[in-house]
Amino acid sequence: MIFQAVGDGRPYPDHGYETTSHWSKVPPRQVRLEELTTTKRTLDLDALLAEDSTFFGDLFAHVVSWRGRLYLEDGLHRAVRAALHQRQVLHARVLTLPD
Repeated sequence: MIFQAVGDGRPYPDHGYETTSHWSKVPPRQVRLEELTTTKRTLDLDALLAEDSTFFGDLFAHVVSWRGRLYLEDGLHRAVRAALHQRQVLHARVLTLPD
């Protein structure tokens, strides 16, 4: 299995980080794919296959840490691409929310 679980939506409270400039204040780190729970059930194949999928956005996936779990909020295509390349980690910005 690639991810810990596949979710449908964000179970955590709104954090207010909506733009790339908000997320750029969170330093990136490595996260194991098997520790992630997705917040989307479907993947846009155009995003997965596009060579310039990060050209207009953040280079790093966005992950929210809440109640001991890591939720992949943005960057599902990056995570699947990493798994297809047989990598077990993903570089992501991890925002920790209080419980």
